[in-house]
Amino acid sequence: MIFFIFLSVLNLYVSGCWGACAEVDSLTEAVEGEGFLLGCISCKRREEVKAEAVVDWFFRPQGQDNYSHIFQYYHPTARSLDPGFDGRVSWRGTLDPDIQIGAIFISNLTANDSGTYRCRFQRTLFLSLYDQQDIIEKEVELQVLAEAQRELTAVVAEIMMYVLIVVLQLWLILVLIYCYKKISAEQEAREARKALKTRTKYALAYSL
Repeated sequence: MIFFIFLSVLNLYVSGCWGACAEVDSLTEAVEGEGFLLGCISCKRREEVKAEAVVDWFFRPQGQDNYSHIFQYYHPTARSLDPGFDGRVSWRGTLDPDIQIGAIFISNLTANDSGTYRCRFQRTLFLSLYDQQDIIEKEVELQVLAEAQRELTAVVAEIMMYVLIVVLQLWLILVLIYCYKKISAEQEAREARKALKTRTKYALAYSL
């Protein structure tokens, strides 16, 4: 959730093919009993064109065919439309008529909240000659788990960390062995030179 909020804020500073807006996919796994941010971003092709939008959210439970209308945001009014989500859904998107981030936050998730969520942008572009109507729909497959599962990237990162620790320890041991051998060799060479000087000194004294 924090990652998606960060990306949603970051999209204001990202330069892409559509200007200052970057479309980021929503996360798809949540934990039972916790809250979850359902992300939905629809960027305008031309930022300079004035527009306004209405965002609707629909939900289809797993194993069913029909969608139910659960939420609508038409600035500045947010409405929860499904009794099953009443009091649990709050708007976390753009607080402006020109909506580009249509995220909602669902609190106190249950296993029954698993399913397909559809986000619909009904956008009106106010052009100079006429008003253009656009409808953009996106879907999020949400799975509510009994407990959080670790992501593959986190597992791989932890394994690589342990491998790196072992490699560094082996490297340190090899460095210590190398230094010990080098110091021992220098000490032996020093003792050998000292012994040679002593023998030479005695030999000269004996010859005199």
